[in-house]
Amino acid sequence: MAKTSAAALPADLTFESAMQQLDALVRQLELGQGSLDEAITNYEKGSALRTFCEQQLKNAELRISQIATAPDGTVTEESFQDTKSQTSR
Repeated sequence: MAKTSAAALPADLTFESAMQQLDALVRQLELGQGSLDEAITNYEKGSALRTFCEQQLKNAELRISQIATAPDGTVTEESFQDTKSQTSR
C-alpha cells in the first residue's frame, strides 16, 4: 500500500469546508465503515483537519483581540499578520 500524506491539505481550504470534511470523517469512524487502513488514513486526515481548524480559530481570535481597548480607554486597531502564511502545510 502506497502511503500518502494525510496532512497535505489544499491551499484554498476554508474553515467551513474543513469542518464539513471533519464531520463526515468522524461519522465514518463512528460507524466503523471501511478497513483498518482506511480508518487510520481517515484518522490522520481528521487530525490534520482539526489542526487546521484550530489554527483558523486562533487566527480569528488574534484578529479580534487586535481590535482592543487601549489602557487610556480608546479603541485601537493594530495590523493583523496572518499566521497561516507563516505555517506551511
